[in-house]
Amino acid sequence: MRIVIATLLAACALSLQAPIQAQEKAADKGHLKELIEQHKAIAAAHQAAAQCLAEGKKEEACHEQLSKACRGLPTIGKLCGMSKHRH
Repeated sequence: MRIVIATLLAACALSLQAPIQAQEKAADKGHLKELIEQHKAIAAAHQAAAQCLAEGKKEEACHEQLSKACRGLPTIGKLCGMSKHRH
């Protein structure tokens, strides 16, 4: 009798685990999608700053442009530093 009860409890636990794992996978995909978009935005800001410098504009002007482009992004410092960005 104990074996039957233990088996039933184990089966119930496993059946409840599957929906939880599905929710966790969906949350991970959402986080990953957001992270990818953040990296693309940071890269675009840096690419624009590189283009600005390549055009011969002053470094201060390009850094100001970079600083504005990075507002609201999860970066470190006013120049959109990536070395310590959060995950």
